[in-house]
Amino acid sequence: MTELFIDGGRTLLGRDIAETSLQIADGVIADIGSDAPHGALGLDASDLLALPGIVDLHGDAFERQLMPRPGVDFPVDVALIDSDRQAIANGITTVFHGATWSWEPGLRGAENARKLLDAIETLRPKLASDTRFHLRQETFNLEAEDEILGWLKAGRIDLLAFNDHMDIAGISRPAKRARMVERTGLTSEAFDQLVERVLSRTDEVPASIARLAKVANAAGVPTLSHDDASPAMRDDFRKLGVNIAEFPINEETAKAAAAAGDFIVFGAPNVVRGGSHTGWTKASDMIAKGLCSVLASDYYYPAQLLAAFRLVQDGILSLPQAWALISSAPAKAAGLTDRGEIADGRRADLLLVDDSIALRPRIVAVIVQGKLVHLTDAARLQPARAMSRKAIAAA
Repeated sequence: MTELFIDGGRTLLGRDIAETSLQIADGVIADIGSDAPHGALGLDASDLLALPGIVDLHGDAFERQLMPRPGVDFPVDVALIDSDRQAIANGITTVFHGATWSWEPGLRGAENARKLLDAIETLRPKLASDTRFHLRQETFNLEAEDEILGWLKAGRIDLLAFNDHMDIAGISRPAKRARMVERTGLTSEAFDQLVERVLSRTDEVPASIARLAKVANAAGVPTLSHDDASPAMRDDFRKLGVNIAEFPINEETAKAAAAAGDFIVFGAPNVVRGGSHTGWTKASDMIAKGLCSVLASDYYYPAQLLAAFRLVQDGILSLPQAWALISSAPAKAAGLTDRGEIADGRRADLLLVDDSIALRPRIVAVIVQGKLVHLTDAARLQPARAMSRKAIAAA
């Protein structure tokens, strides 16, 4: 693997930012502050920020590549490759594709979940971002339990979330119901009959959740609960070993999660847009109150990068604090101890970012496991020995 040398970047080191150099070898950060080794490729990072790569725990924007218009499908491999390009261009070096397996047919049905998992496993070596599978299990999807248990035991699932979108009040809203019917491809009458059949097994849902959580815990797979509506609901999931609260819908529930030491995930688009598109919790308020530990791309890959700089611009957090929400904290929540920070021996997932225009950070270079996978300014790449200011000064 070719050695890289990053020279002169304003580098995020723990809670501080300092101008230094980074030596990368064998996919990891080999040294900080050294001169360039002989034969390394150099990246001139002067006037740029050098930051750890973004870790995205929850992103389903790839669904737009699978089905850009209702009823218009594209091959899963094509969708994944295009999504990988988008993720990398926005600084996401570790991506968990959030695939929903629902009781619904269509885009979020069994066939697409299986196809996506197979495609991720097949394409993973060819994708630039470290690509992982986040299964979002609809808890009323009882018929899928045995197969999901098999996937967990076989090590095929990287994150498991418990979703419950069987909300009769929500489904009865005309706009939401229309979207769901359109997504399934069913007639209106067939959709109503399906909902009735699914609801007839409501009493079986809690035991299914408990069985899945138990096997996930035994397999070392982190688990999340989605849209927790109350402290009691969060407590019930925590008792099952589900320690990541994903999008709690009110402050009371977020406070309960924080008090118990749970990871709390909100959507980065919420920060960028100034509020939730559903009208629920405002993420920037939760962050200011210490009630958010992770920001995810949710449905828009550029959002994590933009949100971090928005939080800084709005005076809510410092850059090191904001960046932790999209790098070190999600890595820790996912059990990935080898990344998320710039330190000796850590995996070399790094970004060079031009922050000269407020609120519009620009990705200049992306490095994944020591490999340069994205570069927008070729003039910055040159033989390292010739560009090392320390070496020139020493001479």
